[in-house]
Amino acid sequence: MFETFNIEDLENSKSILEEKIKQSKSTIDKLLKIKNKTYENFVMPYQEVGERLNEFITPIFHIDSVKNSNTTQNVLEECLPLISIYETELSQDDNIYRSLKDIQDKSYTSLSITQKKVLENEIRDFELSGCHLDVDKKDKLKQLNLKLSELSQKFSQNLLDATNKYEMVCEDFEDVKELPKSDRELASFEEDGKTKYKFTLQMPSYLAYITYGSNREKREEIYKAYCTRAPENSEVINEILKLKDQKVKLLGFNCYAQYSLTRKMAKNEAEVVSFLEELASKGKQKAKEELQEVAQLAVKDGITDIKSFDLGYYSEKLKKAKYDLDQEYYRPYFEQSSVLKGFFSFLNEVFKVEFVDVTEHTTTWDEKVKVFNLKEDGNVTARIYLDLESRKSKRGGAWMNNWHTHYIDAAKKEHLPTAFIVCNFPPSKDNTPSLLRHDDVVTLFHEMGHALHHLLSKVDEPYVSGISGVAWDVVEFPSQFLEYFAYAKDVLKIFAKHYETGEVLDDEAIERLINARNFQSSLSMIRQVEFALFDFKLHQKLYNSSEEVQNLLDSIRQDFSPIIPPSYNKFQNGFSHIFAGGYAAGYYSYKWAEVLSADAFYMFIDSGNLFNKSLALKYKENILQKGGSSNMDELFFNFAQREPSVDSLLKIDGIIS
Repeated sequence: MFETFNIEDLENSKSILEEKIKQSKSTIDKLLKIKNKTYENFVMPYQEVGERLNEFITPIFHIDSVKNSNTTQNVLEECLPLISIYETELSQDDNIYRSLKDIQDKSYTSLSITQKKVLENEIRDFELSGCHLDVDKKDKLKQLNLKLSELSQKFSQNLLDATNKYEMVCEDFEDVKELPKSDRELASFEEDGKTKYKFTLQMPSYLAYITYGSNREKREEIYKAYCTRAPENSEVINEILKLKDQKVKLLGFNCYAQYSLTRKMAKNEAEVVSFLEELASKGKQKAKEELQEVAQLAVKDGITDIKSFDLGYYSEKLKKAKYDLDQEYYRPYFEQSSVLKGFFSFLNEVFKVEFVDVTEHTTTWDEKVKVFNLKEDGNVTARIYLDLESRKSKRGGAWMNNWHTHYIDAAKKEHLPTAFIVCNFPPSKDNTPSLLRHDDVVTLFHEMGHALHHLLSKVDEPYVSGISGVAWDVVEFPSQFLEYFAYAKDVLKIFAKHYETGEVLDDEAIERLINARNFQSSLSMIRQVEFALFDFKLHQKLYNSSEEVQNLLDSIRQDFSPIIPPSYNKFQNGFSHIFAGGYAAGYYSYKWAEVLSADAFYMFIDSGNLFNKSLALKYKENILQKGGSSNMDELFFNFAQREPSVDSLLKIDGIIS
């Protein structure tokens, strides 16, 4: 039913990939020889070729991210050129392009809405890939794509290497006395008969010290190490920007931002910048007030010039003072297995989807990975792999990655979807389970929102099923929507149980979490807008040097940020979303999609029942099951029967009343 995940075959990937690419080319050649091409005899099998190859390629990238080693790096370096060259050649094949155009022209009235969408997307992507260019320009584009894929991987590897290289040791208990006990235990080690504490740039460890570290000098030390990682990436960035500019100008665009928007819901560059600046202007004053609150608290310790490396520490103190919110108090109530069990129970109740543990019968890449089959109406419909705990060989952050996609092939066989959720939660030890922060719980809900969008698809065409074909600036909608439920009292009651006593988190403690949700919401929004404006403006023209890139970032901070980071902060060198991910000229998507997610959640609030099954199933039917088969603005209207409103987001964030 599901393909086996076999890490042992990794070293043979290059030779297997070469054979699969050869088979794919052969199949496409046969399809092109069909005289009377139709959607059924050409487009459907053409999609299947792409799916089969993608199903092989995905684990190569995945394993390098979650079990990084010299072997995985070498395999990826061997396979990247093969993948890039094949995809570029395919995307520039005039014969395929003309065949798709002919089918669209001849059969348009008889095609379904979903089939029309497949053709519309594919024809657009062929044109964006330079299908209309002459031979020399096509060859130039091929070389640019190959180099860009290599640079993206280099950026990511530089960042991972720098993250793994750094360690900060504290020998004085006074430096760690305010850390939660569980974080202190994870950091502790014995040396020369003395207990010492080691902190790294892995996210759980870094956050522990920057949030609770008593020693200001040590806080700055680890902060500086974090925001100066991989300085060599500044040159990688320069090269990426130069090559992207060359690429889009070959294709006839003025800049990369213009090119990027052809696959997004936003209509033009001005609309994106205006949207971001409107959010910034509405949140700027409140962000200043939020910062002033923190600064006043720092003054009590004699700090009159609060810095970026103080913000997390004093914000946590302020949050505790305002809401009596002690993260260490909550973590025993968010034991990983308990959270998962309760989360799955909630999802089953509202979306009618059951999670069945099949870990013991499934091959995985690490002993901590959990595997679940999804069942709807008693039938297995999907599979999900959960790799939730941090380890040294894993890339930082959290993400969902799709492996297989739901579709019906030309032989009328149904293919079931699979996906990975990867996080970096505090690791479990022999005597200590993985105890999550509430922020970790929110992250889990977020990534599961992405996963359900992919796994619950009922679309029969693979190229617009699940998250395939979904516009990038709305792909965060389902993930952010599900996040809101991580703050709902009735949802938390399902799984917030003390791992030792079984006691359910009491109402007062839950109220404190809910009340604290909007703590520094304006500061948080301004920070996201800062990142998004930097990304988008960076791709509106060519910046030729590291100095120009830094000047752009500095100018945006001067306009909007209430606190200016130290000059040594080189945030851009670690901005993997846009330099090693798919968010270039698209980081604004988080806020753009948040308008949809907040508005959808407000419908549940207005209904007076967050467990509103009929509304949840309407959302499942109109959003989750439809994947990329229609534009998201149409799907949202079908669900809500109205256009989305930005006011719902500002209300939920407490920025307006």
